[in-house]
Amino acid sequence: MSTGTAAVTTAVPLLELRRVFKVFGGVHALEGIDLAVGHGEIVAVVGDNGAGKSTLMKIISGLQPADGGEILIDGKPVELRRPADSTALGIETVYQDLALCDNLDTVQNLFLGREEARPLLHGGRLRRADMEHRAQETIRRLGAKIPSLRTPVGRLSGGQRQSIAVCRSTLSDPRLVLMDEPTAALGVEQSTGVLSLIRRLREEHDCAIVLISHALRDVLDIADRIVVLRLGSKVAEFDNTERTTNSDQLVAAITGISAP
Repeated sequence: MSTGTAAVTTAVPLLELRRVFKVFGGVHALEGIDLAVGHGEIVAVVGDNGAGKSTLMKIISGLQPADGGEILIDGKPVELRRPADSTALGIETVYQDLALCDNLDTVQNLFLGREEARPLLHGGRLRRADMEHRAQETIRRLGAKIPSLRTPVGRLSGGQRQSIAVCRSTLSDPRLVLMDEPTAALGVEQSTGVLSLIRRLREEHDCAIVLISHALRDVLDIADRIVVLRLGSKVAEFDNTERTTNSDQLVAAITGISAP
């Protein structure tokens, strides 16, 4: 496995995977994956289709349990067998399809499944004003640009919808946010806005971010470290804190073909 210049650190990682593997029938989707994510670090995972990126994300988010290996949070072994396990440990996920309801507005989507309501003795009604105020504060802190909180999200742009999904992930004060292709199918301007949102997420909430993406330019722009998977194995890791990694290095690692 090739490795870029690594920063020396003795700090205990927020998240660590040791020799994690996943098998589907006779197919090894992941083989002996080692991965560490530090507090407040942005780590990108890249690779071609079938490299194992989505499987890795599903394991960390609790959607699919690993078949072997060890997962640690703050140096302590944990079991992630369902999404609730990950959520309880402060891990939130922003999926590629965003999991938004087009007919609901921004506030309703932000609090979907976690609505704030008055006690049953006081009628049990939703506290719409409180949720709207909290939504405004969250959007303001992250610098998201949403024209109206009452507009159904189905009428918003792709970048605005992505912003809502990112904002929703912060309501539980996460320690780690997983993002699956956050700039996919977005134009240059919208992608730039989403990347700014990710930076603000790190700054405002001091949380780590694991970013899965095919957009190498975005990865090089925002990631502190870049992990490359190929056919279920980790084949390279680059320290990008000084933004010295280039696309030729990544493409060579992804394809296994050295640059000329």
